[in-house]
Amino acid sequence: MFTGTKVRLRPLEPDDGPSLWRWGADPEVVRWMNAGYPESLAQLTKRHLERDTNSYAATLLGIETLDDGKLVGAIRLRDTQPELGMAQLDLWIGEKDQWGKGLASDAMRVMCRYGFEEMRLHRIELWVVADNVAARRVYEKVGFVQEGVARDGFRRGGKWHDMVMMGLLEGELR
Repeated sequence: MFTGTKVRLRPLEPDDGPSLWRWGADPEVVRWMNAGYPESLAQLTKRHLERDTNSYAATLLGIETLDDGKLVGAIRLRDTQPELGMAQLDLWIGEKDQWGKGLASDAMRVMCRYGFEEMRLHRIELWVVADNVAARRVYEKVGFVQEGVARDGFRRGGKWHDMVMMGLLEGELR
């Protein structure tokens, strides 16, 4: 659907459910995410099948590698506000053996380019746990800048962590 130098973004399919479920059950993968409550593969599949179709309000796409077409993650623009020209971005690379290979940066560039060029957004923002240094590095590499901090906005392992808000304006994508 949308292609970068390393990844292709495409709509999720019903048979992607087992990968999504496996990633959600891996403590390392969800370490810095609000993972919600545990659910069975059947529950995830049902929720996935019943979710709204992609639209301007929310677009969820799978990230697959160009090399072998393997699904490695998901990316989403959500809470889009046309009157403000802005949206929130979420990114998830679930295949740990693919971490550190530039796939997240490439996926973000492709999705942000889509948001700015096709959806006519002016601003894309995201929230990240301050201690998630690897993710922050990826976001900065793409052009996101820190704009604020929510103190103690995330709890994991009995400890509170700050959340950082980062933003990217049209024309700032690197």
